[in-house]
Amino acid sequence: MARLSRSGQKPKQRSAKRLILFVFIFGAAALVVAQSAPQIRHVFDPVRTTAGDRLGGGDTISLWARMTGQVARERRIKDLEAEVRELSRYKAAAISMAERLEAYEQILNLMGEPPVRGVTARVTAESDGPFAQTLLANAGRAQGVDPGAIALNEGGLVGRVIQLGEHSSRILLITDFNSRVPVMGEVSGVRAILYGGRDGLGSMTDMPERTGFIEGERILTSAEGGAFPRGLIVGEARLLSGDWRVKFGMARRAGGYVQMIPPPLIDTPVAVEEIPASDDVVPEQASAAQGVRQ
Repeated sequence: MARLSRSGQKPKQRSAKRLILFVFIFGAAALVVAQSAPQIRHVFDPVRTTAGDRLGGGDTISLWARMTGQVARERRIKDLEAEVRELSRYKAAAISMAERLEAYEQILNLMGEPPVRGVTARVTAESDGPFAQTLLANAGRAQGVDPGAIALNEGGLVGRVIQLGEHSSRILLITDFNSRVPVMGEVSGVRAILYGGRDGLGSMTDMPERTGFIEGERILTSAEGGAFPRGLIVGEARLLSGDWRVKFGMARRAGGYVQMIPPPLIDTPVAVEEIPASDDVVPEQASAAQGVRQ
């Protein structure tokens, strides 16, 4: 009886499989007819378009793009392209301003800054000493370093040489509390005295009472007092708790290289010939005037 029942169920299973296969074949044939018949195609076009947009294309963000991270990459590319276009406009404006400034300097016969000559040296941090933040450079008087030389790196102003040896130099960083740097805002033109703070940011004093810096503008050396040349990058202005602070721009690292340039010294003029005093000039002019009248 068991064999008969099992053998009796086999035709039913086969008929079910045949029915499913027939349904699939009929469905495939219906899709082919729908694609070929214009009267029926317009019924399936909205469904097909919606399914295609959801899976891989269209104006909306597809599921596949979200899963593979393509959306983030495309958004980043668009942001970079916009930034490049903006920088191109700034570059064109900067070139135009540089050409205009050069023309004005030629018209006014303006004396510019002398060409900078410097000595590049390797520096190491110093832990002991009277100053909290100093660097030691492996170049000194024998290599052409001048007393009071200005130290720079790729980020901006680093400090000033306070001790000079034959083959070494000690540089006081602008981040030290004992350092004093006359600075000004690049856009606002506000002037102040910068000194280092304990929190790694610069503080400013001797500021005007009614004006202030602009948030985010660059802070440059103002050349007041003659210790630093004008226009060296110091950092960026930040307004914290109602006080103007400076985020230093110099590259901070345990070891590296700095360029030490001479301070902006102006030589004392030497008299070439004696200029006559005003009392000596007046009688000569008076006698000449009398001769003309006669």
